[in-house]
Amino acid sequence: MTGVDPFAGTRPVADAVLYEGYVLYPYRASAQKNQSRWQFGVLMPAGLDDPSERSACRTETVIEARPGAVLSTEVRFLHVQHRTGGGLPEWDETVERCVRFDVDVDELRAGPRQHGFHFAEAADDGTDAARREVVPVDGTVAVTLTELPGPYGALRLRIDVANRTVATPPDRDSALRHALVAAHTMAALDRGRFVSMTDPPEWARPEVACCTNEGTWPVLAGSEQVLLSSPIILGDHPQIAPESPGDLYDATEIDEILTLRTMTLTDAEKAEARATDPRAARVIDQVDSLPQEHLDRLHGALRYLRRVEGTDDDPDLLMHPETPWWDPGADASVDPEHDHVVVAGVQLARGSRVTLHPGTRRTDAQDLFLRGRTATVEAVLSDVDGRQHLAVTPDDDPELAEIQRWHGRYLYFAPDEVEPLLS
Repeated sequence: MTGVDPFAGTRPVADAVLYEGYVLYPYRASAQKNQSRWQFGVLMPAGLDDPSERSACRTETVIEARPGAVLSTEVRFLHVQHRTGGGLPEWDETVERCVRFDVDVDELRAGPRQHGFHFAEAADDGTDAARREVVPVDGTVAVTLTELPGPYGALRLRIDVANRTVATPPDRDSALRHALVAAHTMAALDRGRFVSMTDPPEWARPEVACCTNEGTWPVLAGSEQVLLSSPIILGDHPQIAPESPGDLYDATEIDEILTLRTMTLTDAEKAEARATDPRAARVIDQVDSLPQEHLDRLHGALRYLRRVEGTDDDPDLLMHPETPWWDPGADASVDPEHDHVVVAGVQLARGSRVTLHPGTRRTDAQDLFLRGRTATVEAVLSDVDGRQHLAVTPDDDPELAEIQRWHGRYLYFAPDEVEPLLS
């Protein structure tokens, strides 16, 4: 794959994995949340006496490769460097490390390949007078192919990443300086494809079930020719949300919440955050300069919208109140706003009033507060199994009912959980 970077489209997601939890809100070295860092994909030296920590990870998946195929492998991780002096708070920064090599699949059929690595140099951008110190880390990346039985010519690919650093650190904080932090693997085939581990074709299911993944999980990344094996479990073809204005280093949170909370920091707190780490400084600058329209964009987003037949001439038609929220052209057999269901000999449809009697099969404790209350039927729905459900709004809270109608989110009950309310 000379001259072509097969991982270019995957790198934004891989970067999010690499820096997940690097520095957390409120982005200050003194904050309690930043006293215990790096929980994902940490490969410790084997000399650390802690059974809860691992020193290696393994990726296994099924591939189909054509003759002459080349497998590109890239292992990335962060290498901790300790910063002191220069008028800055004491802090552990990191250096990005990358181990990249290509190998012919035909060579791998003949036997495994192992690639060793050693990193010892610190990184200093020269913008301050602080001292930065790193301790060396050593490791190996081993790639193995196994022929699988059957007519499909499939192969099992295994990639083992191991920390081989010789060290006996007394505790986790010390061990992190000898660790491979946020380690993850990318792989690409120029002539072939990877099989999805979450949704494999029928013929591959038995072989996928036999794969062993330890510390990482492989997913298709953008195409069937690229794989990302991450310590954070992702779905196939992960993407960065287009609304996200930039890195916040905490993807388990909601961008809008983190942005709004960062806006509340005092000038002194922001100054401390900027002095903590260049990446924290960029977060503060990003939030301070965020235009209102970008902030508005963070306030919810719709995914997977279908175009309703007949809307091409009027792109705003989907926003009109009279436009059905289901697609009658796709399934004319249902009409939630006009369908009905018979309960106790009474036909219930939109506008009917009922008394609620939540069944014992429900597990939501809040249903106790609905028992005996009256409600108005807003729609009669059918699920994929043909069962009917009533969407209702409470009669004794008109304001809540109006909000539910506006958002199209109702309370749902089976027909045997309501009693017709006769006028």
